[in-house]
Amino acid sequence: MSGQQSSDVIASPSARQLKLTIGAIGVVFGDIGTSPLYALRECFEALGSSVPSPVDIIAVLSVIVWSLIIVVTVKYLFFVMRADNRGEGGILALTTLVSPRGADAAQRTFPLFLFGLFGAALLYGDGMITPAISVLSAVEGLKVATSVFDPFVVPIACGILFVLFAFQSRGTSAIAAVFGPLTILWFVCIGLMGLHWIAEAPEVLRAFDPRAAIAFLSGRGMTGFLVLGAVFLVVTGAEALYADMGHFGSRPIRRAWALLVFPALVMNYLGQGSLLILHPEGVSNPFFSMAPQWGLYPLVLLATVATVIASQAVISGAFSLTRQALQLGFFPRVEVRYSSADEMGQVYVPAVNWLLLASSVALVVGFGSSTHLAGAYGVAVTTTMVTTTILTGFCAVRCWRWSPALVVPVAAAFLVVDLAFFGANLPKIAAGGWVPLGVAAAAFIVMTTWAYGVARISEYEARSTLSVDYFLDDLHEHPVTRVPGTAVFMCGNPEGVSRTLLHNIKHNKVIHERNIMLTILYEEIPYVAEEERIEIKRYRPGFLRIIARSGFMETPRTLRILEAAAARGIPFNEGNTTYFFGHDTVIVKSGRGLGAWRAHLFRVLLQNSYRHYLRFGVPSNRVVEIGALVEL
Repeated sequence: MSGQQSSDVIASPSARQLKLTIGAIGVVFGDIGTSPLYALRECFEALGSSVPSPVDIIAVLSVIVWSLIIVVTVKYLFFVMRADNRGEGGILALTTLVSPRGADAAQRTFPLFLFGLFGAALLYGDGMITPAISVLSAVEGLKVATSVFDPFVVPIACGILFVLFAFQSRGTSAIAAVFGPLTILWFVCIGLMGLHWIAEAPEVLRAFDPRAAIAFLSGRGMTGFLVLGAVFLVVTGAEALYADMGHFGSRPIRRAWALLVFPALVMNYLGQGSLLILHPEGVSNPFFSMAPQWGLYPLVLLATVATVIASQAVISGAFSLTRQALQLGFFPRVEVRYSSADEMGQVYVPAVNWLLLASSVALVVGFGSSTHLAGAYGVAVTTTMVTTTILTGFCAVRCWRWSPALVVPVAAAFLVVDLAFFGANLPKIAAGGWVPLGVAAAAFIVMTTWAYGVARISEYEARSTLSVDYFLDDLHEHPVTRVPGTAVFMCGNPEGVSRTLLHNIKHNKVIHERNIMLTILYEEIPYVAEEERIEIKRYRPGFLRIIARSGFMETPRTLRILEAAAARGIPFNEGNTTYFFGHDTVIVKSGRGLGAWRAHLFRVLLQNSYRHYLRFGVPSNRVVEIGALVEL
């Protein structure tokens, strides 16, 4: 019996790693795994060849294979993923890792942090385009079977997108268990399809020779450079590997890539190349042309499921990014719902969800085909990849303590590749690439405007705050009527007396028996250790301060904070507690520091932002809001 128990104990870590690996396949690799639907087709579209030659086919395949090796395997899996912020990945986590300037957003508006923030803003453009191009390219497989479906491709794609986004409010936990197996089925299917065609034309294996790629890029001039912009489509999901590292860990992601994803992708791309060598007329849609006639409709169905899963990962990433930016003070207060009682990472942001839906449907209708939409895809992602490389270089020096003599050539080598892809995608700006860049610019303006406006309000609060000793001495000399119960005053400044407490005394002429000034500080780490979450400062009887700390991957709840304080001897009875929140109204005068138009933008954002008490889970029937005018 003891031997059986010990074997179970030994086996359990392996079982957990297997579960994480399967989950990573379903969530992390959905985007990059659906690129074969359109990537090779777009390469020959950029080449301008309706009947590609075998030499060109092998050369383009060589560029694809080595792009996957250099960008995904070497750069992301073995360089970028070393930069984990206490287990979390993603560009915001990386940005806070390399620019630790404290929790105050006002102190972080300097070039390096703004650089990373713009990279994060670009991901909203990616979250808008990925569902549109992925779903549309899958549905277009129906056109290979018959032209009858041609008028219905766009409406069908819009319908699938609507269902996908409408389902978000229910959360992904109910279907997450099937994501991995379905995506595994997808990779096995596309790998076997490719293997079949490789056997028909094995000369495509020459694509593993990097000299074919080098000769093509150096010998075809501007044409080869433009093809590189289409080749980039094969690595567009690489950023998700890093962003989702906190959910699965680096080892399961690396294992999934090496054992299944990379071999399946390479076999499928080479298989498409073999098909084109034998049947160059299939260049209009080589992926679906690989399928036998009997398997075309099942393949379209499986491709549609795979693209929905890929889109789900990007949408969930946009929700997580919004929550992180919100906690760091760089996003207007919006409603954030938890879609799982067990998983903190599963969140739903209604405002972002419906904006992404409207944008994705508009892109599908506006561009009409995945070929046209591919022109808008890649610009935002290449810019994000350049940002990630630069920030990881800083991380290697500041956090890993690598020598600059080592970091500079390594980062420079990756930057050469990134900038080549970036430059190759620049011509796409006129063809639609301006769309994600415009979305990123708008998001960046909103985020920085919000952070700067909140900082100005914090400065106003600091100037108008009394010291605790002065306040308590004055209260002792000029007593105020006491009323029973507990009052909790939210206070942004961890020093001094809450403005809402002062206004309550000024206007209502009373004070409660117990008064708690509650300050919530957001740290630039994903999670705060349990023993560091709460700090209690006791003043005179009836007055105390609670400072609660939260990571940017967490959402604090006022009731939980007070219950934790009660465990440390602070009396708390939810039934006789009143919560006082400040509600600022901005008056724009000079707009100093912001500029008049951004001051007006901040005023609109503040007026329409989510109420603090709703965000912190405070019962609305126990809330008192006290307003104040703030000049900008």
